[in-house]
Amino acid sequence: MKGLYCRAAAVGDAEPKFVIQETMLPDVLGSHQVRVQVKACGLSPLDFKLLSDVGMQTDLIPVGREVAGIVLQVGAKVSFFQPEDEVVGILPLDSSYSGLCDVIDVDEHYLVQKPEKLSPVCVAGVLRDGLCAYTALHTHARMAAGHTLLVLDGASPFGLMCIQLACYHGGKVLTTSHSSQQHTFLEQLRPSVARVIPVYNNSSDLLSAVLEETGGLGVDIVVDSGVHLQEEDEKESEEEVKLLPHKHDIVSVLGVGGHWVTSHQDLQLDPPDCRLLFLKSASVSFLNPEVWTASSAQQGRYLHILKDIVEKTSTGVLRPQPEEAVPLYEATVAMETVQRHPRKKVVVQL
Repeated sequence: MKGLYCRAAAVGDAEPKFVIQETMLPDVLGSHQVRVQVKACGLSPLDFKLLSDVGMQTDLIPVGREVAGIVLQVGAKVSFFQPEDEVVGILPLDSSYSGLCDVIDVDEHYLVQKPEKLSPVCVAGVLRDGLCAYTALHTHARMAAGHTLLVLDGASPFGLMCIQLACYHGGKVLTTSHSSQQHTFLEQLRPSVARVIPVYNNSSDLLSAVLEETGGLGVDIVVDSGVHLQEEDEKESEEEVKLLPHKHDIVSVLGVGGHWVTSHQDLQLDPPDCRLLFLKSASVSFLNPEVWTASSAQQGRYLHILKDIVEKTSTGVLRPQPEEAVPLYEATVAMETVQRHPRKKVVVQL
């Protein structure tokens, strides 16, 4: 059977190559493993730096890890699942299978049951962003009813999950929009957000808008989708950098005891920013959703989060933007697009 893999970029190659490769299943199923027929798979960009840091940089890296499918066979010691069960999960970083293979073997501790009425395409598209939103708001920021949140780039798949989750738990949400279409979309969301702050065309000052909305107190939680550092990152296009908030603005909008959850891996804080964080008794957390599958330290909590995401999606609390599922033969081109534009979401239907 065939799967999609990434051949790491050779020296001189600007971009990695995505290739369809033949792969085989072992004859014997591991005692805690489940054999799953994949129905849909979500594509997310590969983080080569992370893979290199954890020692998993190989010649061929499997692509596609958010999977939904049907159990075909279970190992001797599997207790959670039976054949014919519909399941969903995220393959671990060290999985040798691409999620785009017809059939894969996966440890039972990475999967949860999928409700029948939920489509595989929908759940494969919501899983990763839902996990990121839960990790940011519950694990890091300890969100509670009555908290005020600033979710930056609210129309992105991750931003949308954060908004819906925060509204469900009784938070007051402020968000930013990167275009007039996004602005209209965010203003029409139900349950509604308290305020949409446009940041395109220098249309408004983030700090003054947030302080006005919070009576000068600042917000309890900020969730970013990247930060504009002092030196403009060469890799990112000029336009995208301009729309990102400056780190000093983020520190300034935090209230006393506030919490900033950042997706920026290389964040550097200057002494004045640290001083301001100290004066506010505020904290910073780094969001790396891969820790859940990279370490088994909190496996039970991880599975609880996955179950909750699936449940909330089936009851309509979490509603991802509907994306057209792409067929398998377009997966290579789709993955190249996702790798170049990390905020884009693609689901492949098998």
